[in-house]
Amino acid sequence: MGFLEEVYLGNTLQNWLIAAGILVAVLTALKVIQKFSIYKLGKLAATTDNQVDDLVVHMLGQTKFLILLAGSAYIASSAIILKPPVSALLQKAMVLILILQGGLWAGAGISFVLGRAAQKKMDQDTSSATTITFLGFVAKLILWVIVFLLILDNLGVNITGLVAGLGIGGIAVALAVQNILGDLLASLSIVLDKPFVIGDFIVVDALSGTVEHIGLKTTRIRSLNGEELIFSNNDLLKSRIHNYKRMQERRIVFGFGVVYQTPEEKLTLINDIVKEVIEGREGVRFERVHFKEYGDSALKYEVVYHVKGPDYKIYMDVQQTVNLEIFRRFRKEGIEFAYPTRTVHLQSEGREQELNRIV
Repeated sequence: MGFLEEVYLGNTLQNWLIAAGILVAVLTALKVIQKFSIYKLGKLAATTDNQVDDLVVHMLGQTKFLILLAGSAYIASSAIILKPPVSALLQKAMVLILILQGGLWAGAGISFVLGRAAQKKMDQDTSSATTITFLGFVAKLILWVIVFLLILDNLGVNITGLVAGLGIGGIAVALAVQNILGDLLASLSIVLDKPFVIGDFIVVDALSGTVEHIGLKTTRIRSLNGEELIFSNNDLLKSRIHNYKRMQERRIVFGFGVVYQTPEEKLTLINDIVKEVIEGREGVRFERVHFKEYGDSALKYEVVYHVKGPDYKIYMDVQQTVNLEIFRRFRKEGIEFAYPTRTVHLQSEGREQELNRIV
């Protein structure tokens, strides 16, 4: 077994094999412990209302294979002799990997906590859910900036000088990407001021649809035709926005005309018929009906009523029902709707001459 005593990189082959065995054994043990912990805690989480065990399971799931491998290699390195520079490099690499894994765990915790909070708020208040989502992004951004600075500090970089340099360079970068920064600030304004939230039906200029996503740079709207409309947040806030989701009710104004030959008692009856038809509908508030004016070929009426609620389909269904019922009632009462007519008087030239001779 003399070959085991052969030296490679300052260590015998036997020591290298022992180190490799330790690495495999420790890595296997850590992986088994991770899987077993996730399995057991997952079963426990399913039977309790406590969110802590769910959080632990979620964070354990973010433990990367790289950190397990690095930890196993660090433990296995105790079986071999390393030169001081190599040992120092291994320790520094281990610290950097731990910092990175810590960032992943913290990010997973932030996502879990704020994700659950946003999910609960989505059913109650979509605007709060949007705010929570934005706060989650800010929290993660701060977290990874801290992780980045810690990594640079462990690599020997002068963080103080770097931060000062970033402050000066940040001005130049801000000027170069001012449009992007404008969209980011507009996104912050949308989240805080809440001119609309996810689920609202809005009209922007000549375009309309339901808000599906509010991002850092763009907002996405699903139109009535089904296509996705993408707006820059900055441009969106500069536009005139109509938010129909926040309507308490929809106002309907319409008119119609009846023929001039309609008897006076029928003209009076029209007001009663229209009021009765509208007030007979559920979810509708009647406002008024008036004989408005004398038209060229019709006696014109104007009707105003309100549909209680913002839903567009209900709004159209109510109009259709009211219009059909008014049509049926008018036909039953013998009231004729007017339409544009023109009366032409024809005079025979020969008849006129004959009448003149008689006179």
